[in-house]
Amino acid sequence: MMGKQIIAELVVIIFLEKGTVEKSRCLGEVGIHMVDKRDYYEILGISKESSESEIKKAFRSLARKFHPDKNPDDPSAENKFKEIQEAYAILSNPEERRKYDTYGHNRPGGSPFGPGGFQGVNINIDDLFGGGFESIFGQIFGNSRSNNRRKKGGDLLVRHTVPFQSVYDGLEDELEIEALTSCNNCNGSGSRDPNGTRSCPSCNGRGRVQRIERVGPFAQQVVSDCPSCNALGTIVTNPCKTCNGAGNSYQNKKIKFSVPPGIASGNRIKISGQGEPPRGNIGENGNLFIEIEVLDHPWFERDGADILMALPVNYADLLLGTTVTIPHIDGKELQIKIPPNSKPGDTIALPRRGLPHMRSSRGRGSVTVLLKLEIPKKISRSLKNKLKELKSDISNSQSLEDSIIEEANNRRGK
Repeated sequence: MMGKQIIAELVVIIFLEKGTVEKSRCLGEVGIHMVDKRDYYEILGISKESSESEIKKAFRSLARKFHPDKNPDDPSAENKFKEIQEAYAILSNPEERRKYDTYGHNRPGGSPFGPGGFQGVNINIDDLFGGGFESIFGQIFGNSRSNNRRKKGGDLLVRHTVPFQSVYDGLEDELEIEALTSCNNCNGSGSRDPNGTRSCPSCNGRGRVQRIERVGPFAQQVVSDCPSCNALGTIVTNPCKTCNGAGNSYQNKKIKFSVPPGIASGNRIKISGQGEPPRGNIGENGNLFIEIEVLDHPWFERDGADILMALPVNYADLLLGTTVTIPHIDGKELQIKIPPNSKPGDTIALPRRGLPHMRSSRGRGSVTVLLKLEIPKKISRSLKNKLKELKSDISNSQSLEDSIIEEANNRRGK
């Protein structure tokens, strides 16, 4: 029909992410209204001027908070964790961040993660404390990078015991471990000579291969490490005799480290660069973590920076009072003044004679002494006779029932 405009009215049904259905009426064209994605900077709670370190710090903090392992009863935490990952994956990559700052979510060519969008990254919660997650995100956009991308070797964990005294003084210590170390003969290359390697034909020296996976009607590009060269980009043709082309071997090495005052069992000391070397010796070594176990003290028990002890005393000392002197971890004698008429179970506090605080400058904790009545294991006949003579003098004049009531009231603070 000439001179007339035909307007078609269409109804588009959109299935939203939360399972709801939205109907949209459009005139003249079909328009699909996608759910708006949140701003990446808003997700991480940072500004567009934030530095790389600020982006990393914000991600680490939020990822710890919403990690699914820490929120097993919160089904929304997993989606939140994935949203935080996606924001960090873009903003931690300078090129992708530049594109996002320019085009936002409507960048030319569609999502940088392919048709399937961002699928999430499996991150161990320990990596969020130790810093092992950077290399994982660095590989997301690795299909356009060369095999010169830097990788990180594996981390190591060893357990080490220290004496109780080191909790007060600190300690300069040393241990010997057997660890995977770069081969000295080939400098970690695995090749007997510089010409003993060639570019991997499977990945053309990139160290990464890409393939197309289909899920129903959709196609998704997947990038992964090349299995032929173990992501090195090169294949050893003349292997080193010392390491048989592996580039590394297990060797003993001594590690010197410092134990800080106030350390507790289960604390870990991180020594950067003393872990396993990366494959092909391209990149940086992993880290060594030393998990500390503090040996028991002969009579002290620990509660953070406070220390506790039980002090056995006889009845005469409780009744008359006395002063007990014992050696202490700070090098000065510990004088415990027991007041007259003390009872078994009473406590005596000695402030600022405990252990130093590990992560603050609040000085030292306290020593708490619990008084316990010491009963002789053997009593001579003469002592028994004396006790019988003194029994009426040292016994309470109250009736048994009144004594029980008085003790209960004292225990309840009445």
